[in-house]
Amino acid sequence: MNFILKFKDIDEQREIPHENYTIDELLKDLNLSSQNIVSKLNGELVIEESEIHNNDEVQLIQIIYGG
Repeated sequence: MNFILKFKDIDEQREIPHENYTIDELLKDLNLSSQNIVSKLNGELVIEESEIHNNDEVQLIQIIYGG
């Protein structure tokens, strides 16, 4: 089972490592913080507890803070 990951220059198909794999686990695997990332699953904004399923598209958007 696979999903598509889009983040910055990454646009690749990845394997889902186990059942009930979540956005939060993906962020941890990529060493990213949910405080700096907005997650979209199949085009919809989602929370980190959302599960990734076969053929899903996950887009991670980095939030840029400034003053």
